[in-house]
Amino acid sequence: MSTRTAPVDRPRLERVPERAFGIYIHVPFCATRCGYCDFNTYTAAELGGASPDGWLAALRLELALAAATVGAAPVQTVFVGGGTPSLLGGTGLAAVLGAVRDNFDLAADAEVTTEANPESTSPEMFATLREAGYTRISLGMQSAAPQVLAVLDRTHSPGRAPAAALEARAAGFEHVNIDLIYGTPGETDDDLRRSIDVALGAGVDHVSAYSLIVEDGTALARRVRRGEIARPDDDVLARRYELLDSRLSAAGLHWYEVSNWSAEGGECRHNLGYWDGGEWWGAGPGAHGFLGDTRWWNVKHPNTYAQALAENRLPIADFEELDDRDRHMEEVMLRVRVRDGLPTSLLDAGELTRAETLCGEGLLLSRPGALVLTDRGRLLADGVVRDLLG
Repeated sequence: MSTRTAPVDRPRLERVPERAFGIYIHVPFCATRCGYCDFNTYTAAELGGASPDGWLAALRLELALAAATVGAAPVQTVFVGGGTPSLLGGTGLAAVLGAVRDNFDLAADAEVTTEANPESTSPEMFATLREAGYTRISLGMQSAAPQVLAVLDRTHSPGRAPAAALEARAAGFEHVNIDLIYGTPGETDDDLRRSIDVALGAGVDHVSAYSLIVEDGTALARRVRRGEIARPDDDVLARRYELLDSRLSAAGLHWYEVSNWSAEGGECRHNLGYWDGGEWWGAGPGAHGFLGDTRWWNVKHPNTYAQALAENRLPIADFEELDDRDRHMEEVMLRVRVRDGLPTSLLDAGELTRAETLCGEGLLLSRPGALVLTDRGRLLADGVVRDLLG
């Protein structure tokens, strides 16, 4: 198990990153709360006086402390997530990237992504983001079916997401992602086919697709518990995943991670950093970071976050130091999910023997120096990891 060896406000972070280094920035604001969401987000009524301006001022302070902690490490990727970053508008998001640049050196070919809710975007906003230096847009569409969006409590109209994707492309964004959720109660195979076709028709080069998960404490979980809607069915989820993979692959978007498909060169480099063992600083309320063997996470509420930084201290809620076994388990869990596969050099003799069994069961494919999930293995990826690790 992971062990802590330092006070909560002083994990061992004073080091120059040795692997691919990125920055994740969490924007905690949302106009409304979607029924399935358990992210660290706040509507206006929940903020208790916190504001986007106050959040940005605190973020600047955290980034300055981060730069003083890790040194002048070149930043290869920046990802602004949430929440709903697009609620900041083009000018606000340009200021966020400006705060990163004020404290860190961005690599010449840095990938800079922001998530966006289609309803809070416009052609003018995309033009501002492109001029500011953003290179990639990720739009939350979830579905093109009105009844599915209603179950998810999504507020955008079905046609707004593809329109936003086209606007982003027109503004000069080569890389545009659309997020889909599949398996929502009431969704049909035809609903999912239509959602995929709408995304592809918008000219995106990347699709992320996730099965609906009923998270404890969400409005969706309460509805399931009351019997108002059914819990997603595992067999249906498997069939929908196969439908996604087949349709996206036929259109030239191929899987490179279990839940992500892209055209050649359209992979999200920031997320690849997570899966390939990179390091990153997580800035903003509730953000998680990882350096060396240390993982930490910030306090959640924007007011508590801002107060810590006003006192010139990192807003860390807690952290853990990973031991060799922790690191090994994570490396297996993450790297087996990507198309490049899990290097066999990482496995011990017992794990290699178990891998042979999994290959015989049609869940893993043995390639020179690596093990790659088969189509069936992708459906059972979590079980494959458990079996590998014994």
